[in-house]
Amino acid sequence: MITTFMNLDPVWQALIGTLFTWGMTALGAALVFTTKNVNDKFLDSMLGFAGGVMIAASFWSLLSPAIEMAEGNSLPSWTPVAIGFLLGGIFLWTVDKIIPHLHPNAPMGSAEGISPLNKKRSTLLVLAITLHNIPEGLAIGVAFGAVAAGYPSASLAGAIALAIGIGIQNFPEGVAVSLPLRRDGLSRRKSFIYGQFSGMVEPIAAMIGAASVIFIEPLLPYALSFAAGAMIFVVAEEVIPGSQEKGNKDLASLSLMVGFTIMMILDVALG
Repeated sequence: MITTFMNLDPVWQALIGTLFTWGMTALGAALVFTTKNVNDKFLDSMLGFAGGVMIAASFWSLLSPAIEMAEGNSLPSWTPVAIGFLLGGIFLWTVDKIIPHLHPNAPMGSAEGISPLNKKRSTLLVLAITLHNIPEGLAIGVAFGAVAAGYPSASLAGAIALAIGIGIQNFPEGVAVSLPLRRDGLSRRKSFIYGQFSGMVEPIAAMIGAASVIFIEPLLPYALSFAAGAMIFVVAEEVIPGSQEKGNKDLASLSLMVGFTIMMILDVALG
């Protein structure tokens, strides 16, 4: 089975990897069927853990390979990485301002750019997590595409580690959608459907990322660092603040460090 996976086209590898991450999102959302009340400490610790995984993945799986790929060009190796990283953050910032949504754990009246009378909270909340998942899917796709492109700094084990790490942090993302929606009065079934739906965008973004790398190899350092910048923006803008809104700052911070450590071990050990 492993040999078969290694011989697949990178687009199919990225699709399989993100089907796993989508499944983890659905698994997290499924907790709505077994949990009667939302435990704020559990939710905050899961969000903090997700933030740690995303920070570690951004460096070891994306930025570090991008720097190595950029070496030997006419520009300093840090130049394309810095440009791509900033563009990734600016892109997510722009989308964050243009598309109305609610942050996880946000009160009913805090929609950005639109009156809550015009949009249901469920739609806005799912949209927020969906925005998070776009750079994650892109990152997985670009990682598998880089392996197919033959870059020495890119490895199949590293791409798989990235998919595993993002899958791990997608579990609390599914929780972060479904449980608050249940708390706001939605049925368990609808809360689960909306919770897992937010992960559906990752396979699409991953296939686009993997396919684009094959055709634009010289831009790969920019693409990897773009995905990293987008992920870091999400962590700074959404995940960390959301994990500390209920006052569980110490728990969220420790969970972030645990998530960072686990993802670091996965990436270094497998990559």
